[in-house]
Amino acid sequence: MKIRYYILILGVLSITSVFIGVSNVTPLDLFHLTSEQANILLVSRLPRLISILIAGMSMSICGLIMQQLSRNKFVSPTTAGTLDSARLGVLVSMMVFASASPLQKMLVSFVFALLGTFIFMKILEKIKFKDTIFIPLVGLMFGNIISSASTFFAYRHDLIQNMSSWMQGDFSMIMSGNYELMFISIPILIMAFLYANKFTIAGMGEDFSRNLGLNYRQVVNLGLVIVALVTASVVLSVGLIPFLGLIVPNIVTIYQGDHLKKSLIHTALLGAIFVLMCDIIGRIIIYPYEIPISLTVGVIGSAIFIYMLLRRRKYGL
Repeated sequence: MKIRYYILILGVLSITSVFIGVSNVTPLDLFHLTSEQANILLVSRLPRLISILIAGMSMSICGLIMQQLSRNKFVSPTTAGTLDSARLGVLVSMMVFASASPLQKMLVSFVFALLGTFIFMKILEKIKFKDTIFIPLVGLMFGNIISSASTFFAYRHDLIQNMSSWMQGDFSMIMSGNYELMFISIPILIMAFLYANKFTIAGMGEDFSRNLGLNYRQVVNLGLVIVALVTASVVLSVGLIPFLGLIVPNIVTIYQGDHLKKSLIHTALLGAIFVLMCDIIGRIIIYPYEIPISLTVGVIGSAIFIYMLLRRRKYGL
């Protein structure tokens, strides 16, 4: 699909998203907005839309980078323990630095996300049985161990209710003033685009990269830093969004190929469209209530994931 079609679909869904809600605001109201309607758009609807777009783009690109560096189409922040490590970092910041600012919490979460992803990559190097399905299963088990540790310490320190906000991704609480941390992802994604060719070469293996004069370890570490930073900012602002970085890059790879730079923009736009579509579904299916984004993405994403597992040979995954 051409990029202009993605942009058209994204524009239609964005307009639809802005005018869905309990408070009635229609496109015609834009010509004579009341102070209350203007407040709803500026404080709630537009920040929510921006956060959805950033989360969808950034987490999809993180999945693409991880799949390229690990050379496995079923590796993502969900299946590598990155999301669970970031959540553990948030918990540690709440226990150790009770009065920490959102930026300080993000830095602690970033350190844990980076450490968790690095450990997974080291485990990956030690595994001799490189089956396509076996690797993400190891990552899921690793993530479950970290998640169990998070739950244990949350119970011990009476923080389980506070942790619940990071267990389920939810855009309903996004308002002006509590989502700006996600803007950190934008320059990081620009950096990912600039290093896309190097990530592509690194994905061909350490020996191949060194023969071309590429500092393989430096490029891999940069990719892990990008993934950890973006994941930490999204988890702290929105919560966990499962399967996003897994299915979107795979869908793009089917028709766009494995060249990361060519796939990057397609992956970002499709990721934003997918999250926006899931958010709209979650808001209208039991209107005026809404379903958390983690549930809608989880249900749809897991169905697509199972389908890909069954058809992986056909698509070369």
